[in-house]
Amino acid sequence: MQQTSNENYNNTEDAAGQADFAEVLEVAAKAGHILLENGAEITRVEDIMSRIASHYGVDSGNFFVLSNGIFTTGRANKVTKSGGQASTYANVEFIPLRAIQLSKVVAVNRLSYDISNGRTTLAEARERLETIDAAPQKPAWEQILGSGIGAAGFCAVFGGGWLDCAAALVVGLLLYAFVLGVSSRYLSKIVGGVCNALVATLLCIICWRMGFGESLANVIIGAIMPLIPGVPFVNGVRDLANSDYIAGFTRLTDAMLGFLCIAVGVSLVFLFDGWLNGGMVSISMTVNPQTSSLLLQSLAAFAGTAAFALLFGIDREHYVPAGVIGAIGWFVYLILVRNCGATPVVATLVASTLVCILSRMAAIPFRIPAQGFLLCGIFPLVPGAGVFWFTYYLTGSQFDLSMQSGWMASKVAIAIVLGIILAMELPQRIFSHNHRTH
Repeated sequence: MQQTSNENYNNTEDAAGQADFAEVLEVAAKAGHILLENGAEITRVEDIMSRIASHYGVDSGNFFVLSNGIFTTGRANKVTKSGGQASTYANVEFIPLRAIQLSKVVAVNRLSYDISNGRTTLAEARERLETIDAAPQKPAWEQILGSGIGAAGFCAVFGGGWLDCAAALVVGLLLYAFVLGVSSRYLSKIVGGVCNALVATLLCIICWRMGFGESLANVIIGAIMPLIPGVPFVNGVRDLANSDYIAGFTRLTDAMLGFLCIAVGVSLVFLFDGWLNGGMVSISMTVNPQTSSLLLQSLAAFAGTAAFALLFGIDREHYVPAGVIGAIGWFVYLILVRNCGATPVVATLVASTLVCILSRMAAIPFRIPAQGFLLCGIFPLVPGAGVFWFTYYLTGSQFDLSMQSGWMASKVAIAIVLGIILAMELPQRIFSHNHRTH
C-alpha cells in the first residue's frame, strides 16, 4: 500500500540541473524496496537511500526502515517543486519477503556509488533500478542443482560417507523441485516450511530403507540444510550489532520460526514412519572415515558454500571466493577441535569471527557487500545437526538427550552471533587501508 501527498509531478530536471524533490525520494524509495526484499540489512538500506537523496539535493529526507516496510518523508528545501506540488512528501510502503537475490543487492550498491561519484543522472538511476528489479532469478535447473550439491556437500561436512552424499544429492534435487514447483507457489510460508522439511525427511527415509545411504541421520541433515533460514539469522545478528533492535529481533524471530517449521516437518515423518513400522527408527551419530580427512572436509565445505551462493542469487563470479571463505572457516574449526582441544563453542566463535573478517576483506576488491560472502560462508558452522538431533530425541521422548542437543545448538548459535558482532566492530578503515596499500 502506498500513500503519497504528491501524486502528480514532472519527471524532469529544471534549468539549473536540480531534480524534482518528489522524484528524488521516489528513486531513493525504489532502491530501498529492491534492497530490503532481496535480503539487505537495515543499515545498508537506510544508508543507500540517504546517499541517493543527499546527492540529488534532498537533505531533508527521512527514512525509517523496518524488516518489511519503508517510511519515506521529505520536505523541499534545496530542490524544486513541480507546479502546484505540495512542499512535503510522504510514502508508506509494505514490502513482503520473497526469494533472496543478493545479486540485486550488489547491483543497487554499485549504483549508489556511481550516483555518489556523479556518474549517473536521476533519470538514468531510475532506469537502472527498473532493470535491476526486473532481472529474473537464477534458472530453476540451476537452483535445483545448487540444492543437490549443497545437500551432498553438507552431508559430508556433518559426517556422511560417499553413499550418504549420493543419497543427499538426489534428495536435495527432488526437494528443490518441490520447493520451486509447489511450496513457493501455492503454500504459505509456515505451511510451506513444514512441508519442505516433511518432503526432505520422507525422501531420505525412503532412500535409506531401499539401501541407498548408510547413515540416515547424516543424509537427513544434509538434505535439510538448503532449508536452514540463514539469511534472516545473519541479518538479524547484524541488525542487533548496529543497535537496530526492532528489526534484529524481528528477523531472528523469523529465523526461529524457520527452524521450528523444519523441526515440525521432521517430527511428523518420524512419527508416521514409527506408526507404520511399529516403532520409531533408531539412529545414532556417526562420522564416516571416508570423508573425514581435513582435505575432503574442506572441499565439501567449499562445495556446500558455493552451492548456497547460487541459491542466494549471488553473481557467478563470486561463487569461488564465497566457497573459499566457507572452506577456510570450516578448516579452522576442525583444526581447533581436533588438534587444539577446543570445544565446539569456542571453535565456532573463532571460526565465525574469521569468516566475517574474511568476508569484509573480500568485499572491497570484489565490489560486493560483505553480507554476500558472510551469508554463505557461515553455513558450515550453522548448527543444523544440532537442530536435527534435538528434534529426533524430542520426538522419541528422549528428553534428556533432546535438551542436551538443543542447549549445544543454542550455544553454537550464540557463538556465531558473538563472532559476527566482534568482527563487525572492527573499523572499516582497516579493510579499506589494506586494499589501498595492496
